[in-house]
Amino acid sequence: MTSRFTRAAAAGAALAVSAGAFAACSSEPETTPDDVITIFAPQNPEMDLDANAFTKVIEEKFDVDLQFETTTYDGTAAAEKRQISLASGDYPDAYMLIPWVDQFNNDELVKLGGQGVIVPLDDLIGEDTPNITAAFEDEPDYQSAATATDGKIWGLPQWNECFHCSYGTKLWMNSDWLEALDLQQPTTPEELRKVLEAFKTQDPNGNGRADEVPLAGAVGNSILPYLMNPFVYTAGVNAEGTTPASLAAVGDQVVLQPTRDEWRTAIAYVNSLYEDGLIDEGAFTQNGEALWGEGNSAEGVILGSVTALHPGVFVDIAAADGRGTQYDAVPPLTGPNGSDTSWAGPAGAGGATFVITNRASEAKQRKLMQIMDFIYSYEGHIIGEFGVEGVNWASPKEGDVPLDETVEPLYELLQAPEGEGMNNAWGAMTQYFSDETFRGGQIVGTDIYDPSGYERRLFEATKLYEGHESDDAFPYWEVSVTGDTASELATVQTNVESFVVQASAEFVTGTRDIGSDEDWDEFQQNLTDLGAERYLEIYQQAWDESQ
Repeated sequence: MTSRFTRAAAAGAALAVSAGAFAACSSEPETTPDDVITIFAPQNPEMDLDANAFTKVIEEKFDVDLQFETTTYDGTAAAEKRQISLASGDYPDAYMLIPWVDQFNNDELVKLGGQGVIVPLDDLIGEDTPNITAAFEDEPDYQSAATATDGKIWGLPQWNECFHCSYGTKLWMNSDWLEALDLQQPTTPEELRKVLEAFKTQDPNGNGRADEVPLAGAVGNSILPYLMNPFVYTAGVNAEGTTPASLAAVGDQVVLQPTRDEWRTAIAYVNSLYEDGLIDEGAFTQNGEALWGEGNSAEGVILGSVTALHPGVFVDIAAADGRGTQYDAVPPLTGPNGSDTSWAGPAGAGGATFVITNRASEAKQRKLMQIMDFIYSYEGHIIGEFGVEGVNWASPKEGDVPLDETVEPLYELLQAPEGEGMNNAWGAMTQYFSDETFRGGQIVGTDIYDPSGYERRLFEATKLYEGHESDDAFPYWEVSVTGDTASELATVQTNVESFVVQASAEFVTGTRDIGSDEDWDEFQQNLTDLGAERYLEIYQQAWDESQ
């Protein structure tokens, strides 16, 4: 069954690139022999795609030589390298990307397709690609997501029905500290304040030093959505301002939340926590590596609570001292307006992570689609994402309990021996059709605090947030903006959303005074000057047309 969060994950927003971004793409690229296929792909530090075990499986099964042009998992660097690759005219036969690293959005696909740089896949999907065809039939929304606004399929997006990923703005709190101080999990903003004050002043880690960090976050793990939702609907925030996170749907109107008094009240609350030293000073500037350093401090446990998708972002869940077991999810807080909503948004953007370029001959195009169809099969998916059976994963046995107990158990992930199994799979590059059955069929331990039960821990934690979705959520992933308007939107959205991210941090940290009417009025004028009215107008019209 397809939930609205799954549809959100697949649909994405139809954003745009500048008109001249691919001006250099018209040059005719050089080609390689039909048995040599070149692919642009992200590669994590522990991976060597050329020597990868799954690469070898593909090469042997399809009698090809795969040659990779790689980038990192850093989204900014990956996007830049992809653009340079395309603009140079010397691009590969195919791009195979990861949504949360970098991918093609709808407008890029239409532009590149119109220029002939990428080839349509419509005629390549059919009897020769039974697994892709079955995915389209089983999930019509997936086929819709793969279809660009011009009606053509220029590429394939990933489809990842990840329940816990759909609720990305959780708060994880140290339950050991609560027990040590005889406290309960907070249920309101003011109760949260009292807990954080106790974390700061009552030495919950028991080392006699005032080294506790009551609440931490990072640029990619914003503290704002969880803290602000009790006052005003606040979507997930991204540092680059690349999604319309500041928009809401109030009745039938698209509203910019930072123009509302409720938003000002919410920011004032967060600012008061910061002024009292209850929020880590690095929450708006540090990266994930710095947050990980805090969570795994050699000096002992210093983090009281963290806003993050899951604890593995900030702490070693298998740490010998047990610190990875100390954090439990806190349900959404009930605010002064009676709201206890949480933000549940798309697990990934739409568009395409796989495209074939005009560098690929017809023989290569067919071969690439055969490779992709294998990845869509159960066999291709499981060895592609996880690795070698018996080393990285095992088949089910009697008594195994799947994550979702309503489906049949399919596989169990294994901890490979030290130094083994690190380069056996492509990982996230192979999540092209990871539906609820596949994800739910993973065999997971029943002890949620043991590493073997970690996925179940996340599954159960997410149920605390399910059902608290706000009626004010703006379904930007269901609207389409194309052509010149899309190019205009890309600019104004980046300007407005990036500024909101910046100004929000400035209000919280006191660079701007949220209590000053003068500063507030200046902020509103800044939004107007950056095109906020046109921003709303474009999305309002697109949303009206989508109804």
